[in-house]
Amino acid sequence: MRPLRSLILALATAACFCAPVHAADSGPAADVAGIRQVVEQFQAAIIAHDGKTLGSLFLQDHDSWLSVADDATYADVKKRHPDAKKIMRSSWKEFADDIRKSTKAVEERFYNVRIDTNGAVGSVYFDFDFIQDGKVNNRGSETWQMVRAEDGWKISSMLYSVGR
Repeated sequence: MRPLRSLILALATAACFCAPVHAADSGPAADVAGIRQVVEQFQAAIIAHDGKTLGSLFLQDHDSWLSVADDATYADVKKRHPDAKKIMRSSWKEFADDIRKSTKAVEERFYNVRIDTNGAVGSVYFDFDFIQDGKVNNRGSETWQMVRAEDGWKISSMLYSVGR
């Protein structure tokens, strides 16, 4: 009976280590709060069609912006457009201009936002729904690389998936 008790105890202990791990924000609280403020400003600027505020959230002299189609979306697009690329390059300037010019209601909802920073650099990772005229136009995951510049936190690069 003793070996059975030991086995049960060992399995119960192992189960404790198999529990799901939830990501949490990490880094100095003031810096996490500063980055979170950029996230909130980004979302509000999209809803307000405020391209100027959107643009102010990015490093002005740096422009790394990539989108990557998920496999299902890419296969679907490829059927209609054989020359379509899986990875597409754009810019924050183009995005801010598109938001500013949009005549439809637009919003980007973020879920599972995770922020990690050491106070000088940071990253933001989240899942999102991009909503245009009340309908989900795109959904996926997005990541920002951030730097703390002289005038506060700025987005230096962005990478997101394109899905449906």
